[in-house]
Amino acid sequence: MAIGRLGIDDVRPRTTDGALPTKAVVGEVVPISALVWREGHDAIAATVVITAPDGSSRSVLMTPEENRPDYCHAVFTPDMEGLWRFRVEAWSDPVATWRNAVTKKSAAGQSAEEMSNDLIHGAELFERAAAEGDSSRRELLTAAATALSSDAPLRERLAPALADDVAQSLHSHPVRDLITQGPECEILVERSKALFSSWYELFPRSTGGWDEQGRPVHGTFATTAEALPRVAAMGFDTVYFPPIHPIGEVNRKGPNNTLVAEDGDVGSPWAIGSVLGGHDAVHPELGTTEDLRALLDRAEELGLEVALDFALQAAPDHPWAKEHPDFFTVLADGTIAFAENPPKKYQDIYPINFDNASDVIYEEIYRALMTWVDLGITTFRVDNPHTKPVDFWHWLIAKVHETHPEVIFLAEAFTRPPRLLGLAKAGFSQSYTYFPWKTTKKELTGFAQDCVRFADISRPSFWVNTPDILQAFIQTGNRAAFAIRATLASTLSPLWGMYSGFELYEHEPVAPGSEEYLDSEKYQLRPRDFAGAEERGDSLAPYITLLNQIRKDHPALQQLRNLHFHTADNDQVIAYSKFDAATGDCILVVVNLDPTYAQECNVTLNMEALGLAPSATFPVHDLVSGADYEWTMRNYVRLSPMENVAHIFRLPLIDASLRERLAFRDLADADYRP
Repeated sequence: MAIGRLGIDDVRPRTTDGALPTKAVVGEVVPISALVWREGHDAIAATVVITAPDGSSRSVLMTPEENRPDYCHAVFTPDMEGLWRFRVEAWSDPVATWRNAVTKKSAAGQSAEEMSNDLIHGAELFERAAAEGDSSRRELLTAAATALSSDAPLRERLAPALADDVAQSLHSHPVRDLITQGPECEILVERSKALFSSWYELFPRSTGGWDEQGRPVHGTFATTAEALPRVAAMGFDTVYFPPIHPIGEVNRKGPNNTLVAEDGDVGSPWAIGSVLGGHDAVHPELGTTEDLRALLDRAEELGLEVALDFALQAAPDHPWAKEHPDFFTVLADGTIAFAENPPKKYQDIYPINFDNASDVIYEEIYRALMTWVDLGITTFRVDNPHTKPVDFWHWLIAKVHETHPEVIFLAEAFTRPPRLLGLAKAGFSQSYTYFPWKTTKKELTGFAQDCVRFADISRPSFWVNTPDILQAFIQTGNRAAFAIRATLASTLSPLWGMYSGFELYEHEPVAPGSEEYLDSEKYQLRPRDFAGAEERGDSLAPYITLLNQIRKDHPALQQLRNLHFHTADNDQVIAYSKFDAATGDCILVVVNLDPTYAQECNVTLNMEALGLAPSATFPVHDLVSGADYEWTMRNYVRLSPMENVAHIFRLPLIDASLRERLAFRDLADADYRP
């Protein structure tokens, strides 16, 4: 039956149809909730039974919301990767029903004779409860049953049954009637980097520096390895490379996306494939597979994980175009259709038609991908997955995870929410988002709250820039603008990323109104003098290093849930806090959104969200400036872009007794299920 003896509704986390699992990572505090109800006035309670991937299970008693007793919640923290299952069980609590009745009747002055049936029923309940448990429990509950059956005065007969130690014993091992099971729900638990990671994008081919004539030299895997210590020193843990495969010669693009390439032009890495190989080959100017292995080893020594681009498209001279023309769309004139996103044209790329020869296409793509997995790559940034069928991604990711569950897939899905969330449900661990275009206080607040709403299924990665996205906010080249965006990205989301050159304030567009970079690295080599910029004090690297260190030191910034916005009476100032339900770590961030002028305001804190009394005075430590302050509910703030664009305050730890309740505070009323 769809409806059981007792009502269980709105079980969370669960996708709308329950057909696919929700998401979590090892060590993440996962909230579970449900609406549990029944007829009449008898007491009802709920337990959640949690089963680990190894088959072991445990039961957790759910806590009813204080002002809404039908809304029950619990938390659990997975300690291993794999598919976890849970089921909410509702049950009638006859002891709680009995306790409520006898307490009210005795308070109303009813006699033992009037309550004789209640006393007999209570003795039966306690004898039943005494049959389960160890000897001390049996002794305690048997004594309560004996007292209820005695001829002593009513108060003495009731006292043992209503004692605190009896209540605690029954709380741990309750008497349960009418047990009703809710739907079985699944949670796919991945490694912790699926939720918390700091990404840095660089082009290996741009790491070669300049020759004696000042001309860029094509980089190699060896020169890329020499560039990695700088990335690791800034605190990044993932370094992402655009495609490293051979680049097509046919219709190769020139600098700034010109249609005709000159001799020596390197082309776009996303125009994958030539006579030198396809998706399973490396560009010979970068080196060999053995050179790539050496690069991976060096990255591991530095605490970096290498992420590769996985772009499912082909240059006109890709081996697939000759061997498998049915992988593509053949036009009426016999030519293969190149990629278009009107008015943009990509003459150097053939999109794959997944409805042609799908079985062969699927297996060939899986084979190519596993070339890199077998080499030791465990993270992939997937190019434009929303332009490929979602059932293909579900098949591919599931097949990879059968043997390599540690592999993380980041979706470069700048697309509408239904498609983005659909890709997340299909298996993508992370996703790019529209964060680059959210610049006002209203936009940032609403967008971040939406991201939290879908924390059970989608993990948003906030990127401050990409080779394709030079957002207008940073096109002024103003240092504060770059610092503001880095602060917001790194503290609003546990996943954030930046593309090389952001720390040098690169900001010139190819044309007014464009978000494409002038002299884009997508089409030419672009070495950079990072060391010289730092020596001149013309680099944001020290501040980025500080942000990444703060993220590593504070678990509050390593989770997506438990984000709360506070009131700042100036639209140019945004204030928000995050806390970690496992440790109680709490961080408050106040950011000046104006990169040009100092802004001041009063920040009024929601003290309940911080686990503090409204009248409390408490210490805050600014992790940016090192200053200490005493704060209350209402505080004056002034932030100048010439000094620090933000306060990142460490607040007092939230008490353990409050953490679970606060973790559910903002979710109880939210229709947040994907």
